[in-house]
Amino acid sequence: MARYYRYKIPPWARKCIIVAERVTLPILIFQAIRTLLIPTTLDILITALLVGLFFAFYLEWI
Repeated sequence: MARYYRYKIPPWARKCIIVAERVTLPILIFQAIRTLLIPTTLDILITALLVGLFFAFYLEWI
């Protein structure tokens, strides 16, 4: 498996990744609160997707 380096991609793509990384946690917190108050199948799927995305950023897989 090839190693993914953020700094080898174009600057505009790097900025998109940085913005997504910064925005993921607040959206995840909002979605988790919403899922606790009104749990629907879609909310649970979105929360799981956001948790996976957050951990991918945290572990620097993306």
